[in-house]
Amino acid sequence: MNWKLLSVKKNKKWIWTVVNKSYPGILAWVLGDRSAKTFGKLWKIIKCWRSYFYVTDGYPVYPCFIDDGDRIVKKTYMTRVEGENTRVRHYLARLHRQTLCYSKSEEMLRLSIKLLLHYLHDGFVTL
Repeated sequence: MNWKLLSVKKNKKWIWTVVNKSYPGILAWVLGDRSAKTFGKLWKIIKCWRSYFYVTDGYPVYPCFIDDGDRIVKKTYMTRVEGENTRVRHYLARLHRQTLCYSKSEEMLRLSIKLLLHYLHDGFVTL
């Protein structure tokens, strides 16, 4: 019997990311659950950018923050986001499914993501 299939992850974490189709990389991100409270933290960062429109998937949290006239809901336009998510998963083994490289510490996950994004943006990390 495979116990992995029976186990339930109680403390799931999600990485909410913001990308721009014209610029490579992730512009902003927040780590947390899938609630409006977590998206609210990310919204505080990006609302001051005064974008003309936002492309999202159909997750029900977005209409609470983004007006319908400023939002396009299309999965096909999300390829840029999915590409960046794939790149982050490629470099961080702790984000793979069924991996041994994980940590129970949210702080370590947050610092690993921060370090990786700094490296991908600047090309080096100084110690």
